Amino acid sequence: MSEGGKSREGFQDRWIHRILRNHLFLMALIFGVVFVSDQVTKKAIRNNMFVGESRPVFESVTGSLIRLTYVENPGIAFGIRVRNGSLFTLFSILASIGIVLYLVLHRHEGMGIKAGMTLILGGACGNLLDRILYQQVVDFVDVGLNNRLRWPVFNIADSAVVVGMVILFYTVMVTERKKALLEESA
Repeated sequence: MSEGGKSREGFQDRWIHRILRNHLFLMALIFGVVFVSDQVTKKAIRNNMFVGESRPVFESVTGSLIRLTYVENPGIAFGIRVRNGSLFTLFSILASIGIVLYLVLHRHEGMGIKAGMTLILGGACGNLLDRILYQQVVDFVDVGLNNRLRWPVFNIADSAVVVGMVILFYTVMVTERKKALLEESA
């Protein structure tokens, strides 16, 4: 390979390294992937299925393990009803602003905290947009063993919030454990 090729590779490697080290870029990427994939999949469900329709995706001997089931959810997570949807929407807006402020004010936190919070933010904003535009959220991922043992129908935004919470919990637990071990050894 020519000297010019090595130079270009070195530049590309340094550029990629800088991008990956830049937590702001990674947070924007995580947010964008969650938000866009959530909205695109919900639009595809709205345009190609009717409410209540269910299509098997993965079959097993016990029945449909995974199905696409179009559900419109005016409540909160897992179809839990709320009395005042407008109040819940306002709370969701305030919570999303709170997460953004936390991320800005605590920009030196570790990537685990930032990734978890960003996943939660992406999911919250995905569902929030639906609440603002349609006064309900489209859920479509239907998982279970048979017709009686099924998890409540959910969407990509819900999944991002749950994964974000798991990452936050794990990160905080690991961080606290490390602090405790350091204090014991001091």
